[in-house]
Amino acid sequence: MITDARVLQPEFIPREVQHRDAEVNYLSSVLDPITYGERADPALLHGPSGAGKTCIAQFLVERLREEVVDLDYQYVNCWEDHSRFKALYRLLDGIERTVDVHRQSTPKDVLLERLREHDDTPYVVILDEVDQLEDKSLLYDLYRIPHLTMVLISNDEDDLFVSTDDRLRSRLTDCERIHFRPYHESELVAILSDRIRWGLTDDVIDTSGLELIAANAGGDARVAIGILRRAARTARAASIDDITAEIIEDETPEAKSEIKQRTVDRLTPHQELLYNIITENGEITPQDLYDAYCTRSDDPNTKRMVRNYLSKLEHYNLITAEGNTKARIYQAQA
Repeated sequence: MITDARVLQPEFIPREVQHRDAEVNYLSSVLDPITYGERADPALLHGPSGAGKTCIAQFLVERLREEVVDLDYQYVNCWEDHSRFKALYRLLDGIERTVDVHRQSTPKDVLLERLREHDDTPYVVILDEVDQLEDKSLLYDLYRIPHLTMVLISNDEDDLFVSTDDRLRSRLTDCERIHFRPYHESELVAILSDRIRWGLTDDVIDTSGLELIAANAGGDARVAIGILRRAARTARAASIDDITAEIIEDETPEAKSEIKQRTVDRLTPHQELLYNIITENGEITPQDLYDAYCTRSDDPNTKRMVRNYLSKLEHYNLITAEGNTKARIYQAQA
């Protein structure tokens, strides 16, 4: 049944992309100066989770690498590499300049200087979940490196700019913004059809099955592909020749739970603490939440930063917030 399991993995970069022509053309035009040896303006890709932002960014950079012989590239997940040191280390790793870097003792300014001193080869960096960077001033430093082009990815541009200083905000105000909306169900069906064509046997699932997966995914391609992946594994394990509606319905909550757990596992310590407090309480007011957070954190952040953390948890459907600012109630998402 499964002929190429890679195409069912979340990190798989497809050979072609569906229903994002406008976004692909826009970002392609932004990056085009690199083909002439010039630096491109920064681009900000923003929109909900599972809308194709990361996939499109990596797809286009891979295509760019086919055209430009001398081109360096690095992908940084700022949720995982959220400190200034970790992000810089990852960027240096992309140009193989980390051999003598000692994680605990090398000053951060030395890392930045080493990045600046890299040769003039164009360097395209994708900074995914960029609003997760603890020190946003790093973006200003990267902006000033002549040969480096930034592709920034965030769920919400407000989450990125709310905690930046005026100096950085003025630099990024004119960056090219590309909004990604959630996928329609018909678009998810087309995306799933491609994955099946590339990685599953023919006639393993009918159109009604694809439509059921798309309806259950809520516009999120990650969820749709996750359901298909689990359903295919279940059918194969049971020696069933096709993916039935019953299997899809059974695997939908499991696929969503799997994605949710991966998200929880990636939370920063502050986000994880807030999420745990909300989960333990069932529902909680902002003030009670902040008080509990301050009591349990060794190094609590400001209310403003906590609001940013909570916004991130909302974007990833880990919590819900009901009511206005004064009467808001936070609840863990079922």
